[in-house]
Amino acid sequence: MGVISEAWWGIRWPWMLVWLLTAVCLAALLVLTVLRLVRFLRGRRPDSRPATFSICFYLHGTTVMDHYQMRGYAAALRREVEQRTSDSTEGNVRASVLGATLGGGRRDTMEVVSKYLQVAEPISVIGVIMDVLEKEDVIVHVDLVNGTVRHNRALAAGSGAGSGAGAGARARARASRRTVRLRDIEDFVLIRGRFRKISESSGATVFEAPYGDPDLPGEGPRVRVTCATEGLRTAPGQGTFLARCLGKVQDWNAEDAVLDVQAMAIFR
Repeated sequence: MGVISEAWWGIRWPWMLVWLLTAVCLAALLVLTVLRLVRFLRGRRPDSRPATFSICFYLHGTTVMDHYQMRGYAAALRREVEQRTSDSTEGNVRASVLGATLGGGRRDTMEVVSKYLQVAEPISVIGVIMDVLEKEDVIVHVDLVNGTVRHNRALAAGSGAGSGAGAGARARARASRRTVRLRDIEDFVLIRGRFRKISESSGATVFEAPYGDPDLPGEGPRVRVTCATEGLRTAPGQGTFLARCLGKVQDWNAEDAVLDVQAMAIFR
């Protein structure tokens, strides 16, 4: 019996070792996958809420409509309105859109859609633009408060995805922990920061948001946003306010440590 057991172990032990190592590797892979998933979800949590869920504080109507018409967002807006009106019809809900009452027929639905599209305004299309930009992954999410940049396709495609020069123009990518130069980003940026009004003259209102949370926000590196005063939908008020600015990076002024951004919309 002992001879048989020794012979069995002599044949089986290499295979048992292989299966044991395989099980250990699978367990390690599972643990690593779970850890990466947790880190990914934690990294996205601060930015997971769409900006359009907030109050639209500023909207540059001309820029919004130019971008809307140039990029052909009408089809996306039509689908959104059709979906909303279709959902209302299926739920036997009578809705009123721009003065037109929605009943239960497809003809009524299409009339509402047509009227909605005819009077499309910046405030009615900015949400569609944001949805399309997010789906295409062409918005670089920057958090000035935490000093992080969400790693995505737009950031990877930017020429500034490597090590940057100029501390004021740098932010740290959350996923890869690399430094990036915000001035090299060509796509849209959605900058989250603590803004404050610094001046208002000649129809323009200027806001600034510092990098991080310095004791003297006006002296360190900061982002400067110049808005057309007529585009402000609510009064700025005094002090600082947490907001997100959707726009395009213009230039980095190394002497003043200021990154200029052209704003399309600001949400708070």
